[in-house]
Amino acid sequence: QVQLMESGGGLVEPGGSLRLSCVASRSVRNVMLSGWYRQAPGKQRERVAALTYGTAPNYAASVQGRFTISSDKDTLYLQMDNLQPEDTAVYYCYAQIWNENASWGQGAQVTVSS
Repeated sequence: QVQLMESGGGLVEPGGSLRLSCVASRSVRNVMLSGWYRQAPGKQRERVAALTYGTAPNYAASVQGRFTISSDKDTLYLQMDNLQPEDTAVYYCYAQIWNENASWGQGAQVTVSS
């Protein structure tokens, strides 16, 4: 099972941008699914973006047009543009690798506030 390390969270004003990174502890192949969830206080966990190899990314309606998921080698990214206060949450990356249990990042706090 691969370990995932997240970085890039922080405090940003409404309309600002952040890019989250999720780096695998080793070289990975055969990634079936990967993506990002977020958890905000008082809300259900929400799948923000998902990526399946060879297919177009899938986004939650709440972030469609503002967030972009991508990957490069052993790193998963979430580019977040035009951030709004309702985007405030802890963001978790995940990856499902063939013949392994799902791996999760430790969480990155994103706070959008004036």
